[in-house]
Order: sequence, then C-alpha cells, then structure tokens
Amino acid sequence: MLVALLRQRLAPYRSWLAAVVGLQLLAVLAMLYLPSLNAAIIDDGVVPGDEGLIVRLGGIMLAVSLVQILCSVGAVWFGARTATSFGRDLRRDLFQRVGSFSQREVQEIGAPSLITRTTNDVQQVQMLVVMTCLIAVSSPIMMVGGVLMALREDRGLGWILAVVVPALILSVGFVVSRMVPSFRLVQTRIDEVNRVLREQLAGIRVVRAFVREEHETQRFAVANDALTDVATTAGRWMATMFPLAMLVVNVSSVAVVWFGGQRVDAGQMEVGALTAFLSYLMQILMSVMMATFMLMQVPRSAVCAERITEVLATETSVRRSTDPRPLDPARRGHLDLENVTFSYPGAEAPVLAGCSLSARPGQVLAVVGSTGAGKSTLVNLVPRLFDATAGTVRVAGVDVRDLDPEVLWSQLGLVPQKAYLFSGTVRSNLAHGRPDATEEQMWEALEVAQARDFVEALPEALDAPVSQGGTNFSGGQRQRLAIARAVVRRPAVYLLDDAFSALDLATDARLRAALRRVTTDATVVVVAQRVSTIRDADQILVLEDGRVVGRGTHEELLRDCATYQEIVASQLSAEAEDAA
Repeated sequence: MLVALLRQRLAPYRSWLAAVVGLQLLAVLAMLYLPSLNAAIIDDGVVPGDEGLIVRLGGIMLAVSLVQILCSVGAVWFGARTATSFGRDLRRDLFQRVGSFSQREVQEIGAPSLITRTTNDVQQVQMLVVMTCLIAVSSPIMMVGGVLMALREDRGLGWILAVVVPALILSVGFVVSRMVPSFRLVQTRIDEVNRVLREQLAGIRVVRAFVREEHETQRFAVANDALTDVATTAGRWMATMFPLAMLVVNVSSVAVVWFGGQRVDAGQMEVGALTAFLSYLMQILMSVMMATFMLMQVPRSAVCAERITEVLATETSVRRSTDPRPLDPARRGHLDLENVTFSYPGAEAPVLAGCSLSARPGQVLAVVGSTGAGKSTLVNLVPRLFDATAGTVRVAGVDVRDLDPEVLWSQLGLVPQKAYLFSGTVRSNLAHGRPDATEEQMWEALEVAQARDFVEALPEALDAPVSQGGTNFSGGQRQRLAIARAVVRRPAVYLLDDAFSALDLATDARLRAALRRVTTDATVVVVAQRVSTIRDADQILVLEDGRVVGRGTHEELLRDCATYQEIVASQLSAEAEDAA
C-alpha cells in the first residue's frame, strides 16, 4: 500500500523528482571524484616548485566541491518542496473524504483515529518522502559508484566489499523486520490515547461533577503506559541499528587497513590508492547507513499508509446521485417519509421500522417518544446523515437520494440535539447558516431565537468571540445561537432535534411564538421531550421502539394513545413533585 500510495500521489511532481535525481547524481559524482583526485596527487607526487600544478589541482578540487554543494542544496530544495506539497494534497484529500462520510463511517473508524490519520499518519509518510528524495536517490548511486571506483583503485581488496556490504544489509534488514509489528501497534496506541484524551476534554465538567479526576487519570495512565511499552520495544530495536551498523563499519575499516597495508608493503598497491579505497569504503558504508535511517522510517510509514489508504478507499454509504433531479418549486417545504426503516449493520433489530409521515409548509410536526425510540435517527434521515435501509424520504416531492446533496442541504435548517458552535465570532457562526446574510438579517434571526438581548449585552456584540464548541456560552445560549443560525438561513424545512431542552419554559414559549411568525411558509419538525413544547403542534408523532404508535393532535392523542398518555402523566407527576 505504501508503494501504491507514493506512486499515485507523487505522479503530479515527476518534474520535481526528476530534478532531485539529476542534482543528486551530479552531487554524488562530484563526491566520488574527489578521493580519486586526491589519490592521484599522493601517488604521482608534485614536483617542488610546480606551483601552477598545485593551483590547478586545488582549483579543480574547489570547483568540484562547489558543484557538489550547489547540487546538494538544489536537491534538498526540490525534495522538501515535493514532500510538503505531497503532505498538503494528502491532508486535503483525507479531509474531503472524511467530510463526505455519513455518521456511520465516522462511527466505524472513530473520530480520534480519523484525526490521527489526517495529522500524525500523513506526517510520517511525508517524512518518508523527504528521506526518499534526499537519501533513497543518492544512496544507491553512491553505493554502486563507490564500488566501481574502489575496484578501479584496487581489485585485490574487492572481497572485503563482497563480505561487508551484504553483512550490513542483512543485519539491518533483520532489525527492520522486527520493528514493523511494533510500529503498527504504536499507531493503534496513539489512537487510544487520543480517544481517552478527547473524551476527558469533552466531558471535563462531568468528570469534575462526579469527582472522577483520579479515575480518569488512571484511565489515561493505562493508555499512556500501553503506548510507552510498545514505543519502547520499537525504540530498542531502533537503538540496536546504529551500533550494529557502526560495528560493521569499524570492522571493515580495520580489515581494509590491515590487508591493504600488506598489499602496500608487498608493492601491489600504492598508498594513495589505499587511502582512496578506504574513502570509497566509507562512502559505500555511509550510503548503506543513510539508507538504514530511511528504512527505519519505512515500517512506520507503511503502517500509516495502510491507515490512510483505508480512509481514502472507504466509500460513504450516502452516495451522490449520478443523475440528480431538480426540486419541484411547487412543492417547496413538502416533507414525506414512506415506510422508512433504518438498521445499523449487524444490529439485531432496526432502529426505525415502517415509519411514515407527511408535513407541509406552515405546519409544525412534533416527534415524541421515550429515550432510544428513534426520534433523532428519524430526523437525521432527512439531511442524509444516514440513508434509510428501506422506504423513501422525500423533500419537495423528490427522493433525497436523487437530489444533489448541496441542493438538499440548501432546503434544510438543522439544529442538532447537541448545539455546536464553531470557534470564531457570533457573526461567523451565523454566517455558517447563510454566508451572504446582512447584519440586519442576523439581528432579526437572533431576535426570533431569543438571543438578541444577551448578544447585545456583549461588548463586541456580533463580533464577540466564540470558543471552540461555544464553551464560553451557557447551554441555553448555545441552543439559541444554533437556532438563530438555522433561522437566518430561511430554509424550507426546519429540523429541530430537541433544540429547546436547555431553555426555561418562558423562553421556550416566547421562542416558539416568534418561530411561528417566521415559518408560515416553511415546514417545522420538532423533536422534543417536554409535552409543553409540542402541545400546540399541528401533528404529533409518537414513537416507541422505532415504530409509530400514535399520530394526531395533543387532544386526540390524550384520548386515543396509551403511550402518549403515559408520557404526559409522567411529566405532570414530575411537575407536581417539583412544585411540592
């Protein structure tokens, strides 16, 4: 997978890679030429007083060194540019792919793992690209060229190369093969650490409320220790590589000096040739060592490439239509569900089974039921956060699966169960609903959502800062800002998933009254727990275990639906107890 990923993703940068190869070739050739030139000076000698020859040879050596430096700098520049562009493109494609996922794919892979794959995993593969450009290109050239130049100096010592180079390659290969499983576990352990840390940061208030700091510290310690153990194992193997390589280098140097000295003493070899042979041997072994540094990165990058490829190869269960149909303007705001069933893969029972409903502009459709009845799932089917397993969901008379997603989403204003605000300002959050909204339209939406008073009280008003997730606002304020974000959009269908749960009854009543005035030409679907929130709805849908067990107005359901009667009775008794 690593090779396939690199081949595919580096294709647009062939010209830069060609420049890297060319420059590295020139740099290595210059490096290989210097020992040979030095050997010629030592063996041939320089006639005393022949200053011209000294200047000429010195000038050649300086020129060769300058070429080597310039080519090396150019190769590093092109290599770094290729690697950073590769990483940028890969992160962009991962982000776009994850953005196309439905909730099902996000849950299967896991949000912490997706974050790790988009950041740490891409960084590891990008590092390999840098090392490939700078080491993998030059090392083979230096190795082959060094062997040829060494044999050119003296073939009698060639057997040392035949023994040393394979020994170094085999020893390094053994260590690398032991590192692969450890690096695979390292990435999995990083996912686990990220998951625990993300849960603790998101639920810090719950942790403190239940005084569970020590328990959460132990949870993180377990994940952290597991990562440390695996990383230590990988680090031990990594630590053995360099001493092992140095052992081979030092033994081979001693062998060259020992056996080369004997050949010099026997008159079979010149001193300059011995010096050059030793220099070439060092270059050969250094190229092998540099290649080992790259090989140390290969196992980890291979694991990361598998994880990246898994994300890129994952197809979303919510597929775009190849032949999207246009909306019917005459049916703007029409919402219909016909015998809709939804099941998670491998689940024993469906979350929804045979649900049907119809809602028209100007109507308020409420959905109630016990926890786990399938209320939020039903709402999530409309914007295609999931796709129905069976049945049909229609918006404006068209199956949502036949609509272009952008066209579908332009018709909807969704306020999720957990109101989420993005880091930025109040203005930028409202602009998420409608980028071209004027300041007057934003204030109007805030007034409808009963958020104008507290926003006006902020020193910066619309430009007041919003922290990530909106944590610098209370739960009720976040909900009202999320509702304002939907209202400023002026959609054809409002989907309010328990959007009033954090509001007091008075604010709830004012907000619903204001919302009625601005949604006369839109359909409103409200998921609610409080009966007081939905008792004035035009139609109430009662869900139990994913099935519709009641349908009608508040008065009709009080008369005919036992489940609704139980919900009302339980809330009335709770209110009576609170009053007492």
